[in-house]
Amino acid sequence: MGRLLAIDYGSKRVGLAVTDPLQMICSPLDTVHSKDVIEFLKSYEETEGIEAFVVGMPKNLDNSDTNATQLVKHFVGLLKKRFPNIPIHLHDERFTSKMAFDAMLKGGMKKKDRRNKGNIDKISAAIILQSFLESKQ
Repeated sequence: MGRLLAIDYGSKRVGLAVTDPLQMICSPLDTVHSKDVIEFLKSYEETEGIEAFVVGMPKNLDNSDTNATQLVKHFVGLLKKRFPNIPIHLHDERFTSKMAFDAMLKGGMKKKDRRNKGNIDKISAAIILQSFLESKQ
């Protein structure tokens, strides 16, 4: 078994989360600028190994595409081109930003840290990854 890496893709920032090698624990990893994400993933894959990607797919409540859906689909195409041997799973990301903000509140994160949108992005990625793992069981 290898690590699963979740991606919460946005036009400016990309939140990343990862499992342990046994795929039991999800942890926020980092937030990187969208233009740097492929290089970051290449470097991470070389050192840690990635079994599969889990990409958060934005959808409206009625399951229709959002304004960001095409952006994410384009990114998935780049991911397939750069990592042809690593499977990519698309997973619903509805409400993850709200859930991430709520988790930061409940966890006692300081107001200054809650304002940092990068924290929301990487926690959202961890929520996507946890949801994906639960759906596999």
